[in-house]
Amino acid sequence: MKPHTILLALDSPEPARRDVKLGTETTLLASFAAAHASDLLEAIDAIARRSPFRHMITPGGWAMSVAMTSCGAFGWVTNPSGYRYDAVDPTTEQSWPPMPALFSALAARAASASGFPGFSPDACLINRYQPGAHLSLHQDRDEQDLTAPVVSVSLGLPANFLWGGQKRAVRPIRIPLWHGDVVVWGGVDRLTFHGVSRLADGEHPLTGALRYNLTFRKAR
Repeated sequence: MKPHTILLALDSPEPARRDVKLGTETTLLASFAAAHASDLLEAIDAIARRSPFRHMITPGGWAMSVAMTSCGAFGWVTNPSGYRYDAVDPTTEQSWPPMPALFSALAARAASASGFPGFSPDACLINRYQPGAHLSLHQDRDEQDLTAPVVSVSLGLPANFLWGGQKRAVRPIRIPLWHGDVVVWGGVDRLTFHGVSRLADGEHPLTGALRYNLTFRKAR
């Protein structure tokens, strides 16, 4: 199935789901995490109590519309000096919260189901979207190990995922992501430009007017 055949308006009822290949080594696992959503959200709350969500400042001096925190051995940090992974949360000056076993197990299962066995993430970026928040097209290239895949879990409000090419100029397609969907990409697709369109207003029974995204990486 080609990606454009699954495009839907996000205000339509959630469709019957099936897994979809978005690229040579990119898979959308429909509703893969839905059964664990309540436990995942409970763990996010616990992580945020120790390392609160914050709107990081980009090197260009702009505050990100998406609020972020991390867990695991490393967290992703952006500030006027650049982007990097760090073992210390600059807000708390403490180590990031440990990655829950549920997180790492889910990421490993999703990666294996998508053709990447043996994935063991050491960083999980947690993004919190409110209506109007978005993520511009970018590549995930701050990791030292680019042979490992990226595993991205969606929870809460639906969003349009932007999936581009190996160059920023490639026009992205828009792929609806629903609660519990997981996207895994790696190999030849590892440095594909991607992003998230502005989140529309809505209400989800588990998250209210919010969307959460867990992104698992092998940083070191």
